[in-house]
Amino acid sequence: MFRMSVECKNRTFSQPSIAVEFEYPFRLHQVYFDAPKCKNSDTVRVFLIGDYSSSAEFFVTIGVFAFLYSTAALCIYVFFFEKYKENNKGPLIDLGVTGVFAFMWLVSSGAWAKGLSDVKTATNPDKVLTQIPACEEGGNHCREVHDPVMSGLNTSVAFGFINVVLWVGNLWFVFKETGIIAPFMRAPPPQGKPAAPDAYGQQGAYEQDPYASNQGGYQPDYSQQGYNQDAEYGQGYGQQGAPTSFSNQM
Repeated sequence: MFRMSVECKNRTFSQPSIAVEFEYPFRLHQVYFDAPKCKNSDTVRVFLIGDYSSSAEFFVTIGVFAFLYSTAALCIYVFFFEKYKENNKGPLIDLGVTGVFAFMWLVSSGAWAKGLSDVKTATNPDKVLTQIPACEEGGNHCREVHDPVMSGLNTSVAFGFINVVLWVGNLWFVFKETGIIAPFMRAPPPQGKPAAPDAYGQQGAYEQDPYASNQGGYQPDYSQQGYNQDAEYGQGYGQQGAPTSFSNQM
């Protein structure tokens, strides 16, 4: 609702407060008010311009059906979840319906945002005053008294786009319930640990002589002269023999 004031040159015919009320579904071409002619006590009926009911009704219809579907889906989740998961038909149907509602919320919110912008233009008191014949005559003074309150309508547009975000986000959760993504979410199989060496089969590998390797290490040569002295000493001692008697030694 908004108010206007028409002050005629002859104050007797003036109307200081003209109230114009409009509401859902915003068929403004059916909204009218009576304005003074400022020539006599007669009044003229002035109609607003525009019909914005289609976008407003479309937006409200989507909201009502979305609420009903959400209520039904909640009951199914709580009481018939096993039936819902049977044969995977429930999640697939839910995914399709959720996608449709997400798209319809986007379309209806955009349409209603444009419709609301047109409603604001059509109900602008400055523009409506130009439709009053007396305001075009000299000596008469027309002005707005109270602008229309649009805060509730602005909130409805914000509510619509918030629902777009919510329903698009809900698509992800319903999509996970379908199980389509399950094969791609599986963790890779764990890699097997290498088998422990056979203690008995590889025992020889641990008993190899490290000095027998071909890595250039020190390898003593037992055939050298120094190692044969013990043998020569043994031979000399064997040839000398033990003394037979004390007299023979003398």
